[in-house]
Amino acid sequence: MSEFTRRDTLKMGAGAAALAAGSGLVAPRAARAALNIQPESGAKLRLLRWKRFVAGDETLWMENTKKFTQTTGIPVRVDNESWEDVRPKAAVAANIGAGPDIILGWYDDPHQYPDKLVDLSELADYLGNKYGGWYPVAESYGTSHGRWIGLPLGAAGACIVYRQSHVQAAGFDGVPGDTGGFLKLCQALHAKGTPAAFALGNAVGDGNTWAHWILWSHGGKVVDKDGNVVINSDETRAALEYAAELYKTFIPGTTSWLDGNNNKAFLAGKISLTANGISIYYAAKTTNHPLTPDIYHANLPVGPVGHPAELHLLTQAMVMGYTKYPNAAKAYLQFMWEKEQYEPWQEAVQGYITQPLRAYEKNPVWTEDPKNTPYRDLVARMQNNGYAGPLGYASAAVMADYVVVNMVAEAASGARTPKQAMERAQKRAERYYKV
Repeated sequence: MSEFTRRDTLKMGAGAAALAAGSGLVAPRAARAALNIQPESGAKLRLLRWKRFVAGDETLWMENTKKFTQTTGIPVRVDNESWEDVRPKAAVAANIGAGPDIILGWYDDPHQYPDKLVDLSELADYLGNKYGGWYPVAESYGTSHGRWIGLPLGAAGACIVYRQSHVQAAGFDGVPGDTGGFLKLCQALHAKGTPAAFALGNAVGDGNTWAHWILWSHGGKVVDKDGNVVINSDETRAALEYAAELYKTFIPGTTSWLDGNNNKAFLAGKISLTANGISIYYAAKTTNHPLTPDIYHANLPVGPVGHPAELHLLTQAMVMGYTKYPNAAKAYLQFMWEKEQYEPWQEAVQGYITQPLRAYEKNPVWTEDPKNTPYRDLVARMQNNGYAGPLGYASAAVMADYVVVNMVAEAASGARTPKQAMERAQKRAERYYKV
């Protein structure tokens, strides 16, 4: 837990006034005219967010938070929880009407309790107009029935992370851009004793990301546009049969892997390819790991559907309806999403978070190191987790219950046949998408 207080502000003296001029909250005149939020007198804030996966995230987030306090005099307490704990804690807070003022949650969490959240439409419209517009998938996550209930921060997206020398030794110049070629690469790596492996446990990020990609890339989906459960289909069967072939190339134990396991296995030299955020490369670069020059990235291959069909770990801020300081909370979010704060933070995480606003795709972090570039377009390539139906309680519940991840794990590992796995997933999803 960290907190910046008015006492810290007083210690800064007159420096706060100069800082305000470049803060993005109290500076250019046009920005003030567009949105001038007046925080409540005596406001103080508490933020619950996920624990950092790369060190630069927490460092810059707290520095920006300190700047906000110095500028406004509003103290902000920041609590960091494990990725898996944020969703249940947010749900409890929403339902009992007490807890943090702001929560950084996952995916479509706000759609579970939209009526218990502060309307952020004015702020979202301001940011969208100023920074080139929101990507469509970000807008779908942030809005419900015409109002913004969440403010997307971005996505901790996944690419194929691989060792270039091992891929070349397996007879490939790089990662094939189609699922058929990708399977052949993984089979060749396995034959060389330099295997691939993806997380198949109930991993908030990695498991969900690649399991949904497997399903969608073959034309499968949980629901149709009207919210009817259609996961039991020929397309899903094809996806699960593909996953079973891919699984044969993995090292043992991946059915229990969570979000940190493939990072450790890759850097320990146990695997040569996985699907992950940029955190593996970040950790290697910042520790001068000997694998660093050999680590490369590629976008997830395109399957039979013929276009990118990806899910990435989108995170967005919710202002809880019970807060005593909704204006202060919105002012804090405005400050943190402005270019003066957002771009340095994005640079500090070296591309770990892909932006939800189009203007930030021009951030030099994406091109100064070409290995970062594949992560730049992940939000533009992704679908929301409720695809192809509406977001809401049901889509969020299916995600929280790991229906797709478990289905893929069961079929891939042979615990169930593809037919049995998708029939079970159909029944599980129907409990939430009630007819």
